[in-house]
Amino acid sequence: MVVESALSAVGHTPLIHLKRLFSAHDFRVYGKMEGLNPGGSSKDRPATAIIEHGLATGAITADTTVFEASSGNMGIGLAQACAYHGIRFVCVVDPKTTTQNIEILRAYGAEIEIVEHPDPATGELLPAKLKRLHQMAEEAERGFWVNQYAHPENSGSHYRTTIQEIVNDLDGALDYLFCGTASCGTLRGCVDYIRDNGLHTKIIAVDAQGSQIFSKEKKKRLISGLGSAIQPTLCPHDAIADCIHVSDIDSVVGCRSLVRQEAILAGGSSGGVVRAIEQYAANIPANANCVGVLPDRGERYLDTVYSDRWVEENLGDITHLWQQGRQENTQCQTLVTV
Repeated sequence: MVVESALSAVGHTPLIHLKRLFSAHDFRVYGKMEGLNPGGSSKDRPATAIIEHGLATGAITADTTVFEASSGNMGIGLAQACAYHGIRFVCVVDPKTTTQNIEILRAYGAEIEIVEHPDPATGELLPAKLKRLHQMAEEAERGFWVNQYAHPENSGSHYRTTIQEIVNDLDGALDYLFCGTASCGTLRGCVDYIRDNGLHTKIIAVDAQGSQIFSKEKKKRLISGLGSAIQPTLCPHDAIADCIHVSDIDSVVGCRSLVRQEAILAGGSSGGVVRAIEQYAANIPANANCVGVLPDRGERYLDTVYSDRWVEENLGDITHLWQQGRQENTQCQTLVTV
C-alpha cells in the first residue's frame, strides 16, 4: 500500500486473534492494534480529523495556534498533525507526563506548557490544566482549543473508521466490544455506529478505579490513558451493556500477560482492557466474537508498567501482585518480570 503522507497512513489497523491469552475460553478475542498508527495510538484518528476539519472550515489557518491539554497520546497525535500542516501547537502537560512523551512532543515541534499544581477545589491536575488552557487560548491572537472531551470529530473519527474497520473485518459478526474510557471519543463513536446500524453488539466500557466517568468513588490513579477526573461531554449515557472498573494492578498484569503470551508490547490501558475481558469472561457465551481496543504501544510505559522497580515502589511486591492479579486465569503460571 502506498500513501501520500503520514496522516494518510492513520487507520486500517489489524485485528490480532489473541488465541494464546484466552485459550481457556470457548469464545474468540481479537485485539484492535491501534498502536500501529503512525503516531503510535488510537488518538491519531481524532487528532488528524480535528485538525483537518478545522482547516476545512476555516477555524484553523496558517497563523493559528492550536492548544490542548494532554499527558500523552492525544498531544502526540496533534503534534504530528500540526507538524505536517505547519501549524503551531502548544501542549499543556503536568508533572506526571513522562519525559519520553515530552521529548516526543518536542521532536514534532510542539511547545510545552507545564502546570505544576492541582486545582485547589478538586485536588486534580486536569481542571488546573484546562483552566490554564482557557487562559492561553483567550490570550492568543488566533487561538484554537481542541477540547477533545467535547469535540464531535473525536467521536466522529471513530464512528467513520475504527468501528467500521472492526465490523468489516469480522463480516459483521461482532458480539462484544471492550472499549477503554478517557475522553470517551472511541466509546461514543462506537456506541453511535452500533445503534445507528442496528447491530446486536454489546459494548462493555472499561474504566479505571477512581475515575469520575462512570463512578463517583475518587481514587488516585497512577497509570495514564484510562479514566478521567471529569465526566466528558462525549460520554454516552445509554447503549452500554456494562462497565468494568480495573485497577492499576490490573493494567500491569494485563500488559505483561499480553507481551509474554502474545508478543504484543502494549500500553497501560490495553492491559486494563485485557483484564476486563478476563473478568467478564463468565458472561460471554460460547463461539462469541469479542474485540478489545488496544489503544497504544508499550514503549512509552517502559519506566512504569514494565519496570519491576516502579511497580514495587508504587504498587507492591511484583510476585504477589502477579499471583493475585492472575488468580482468575489459571492457564498462565509464569512469573512475568522484565
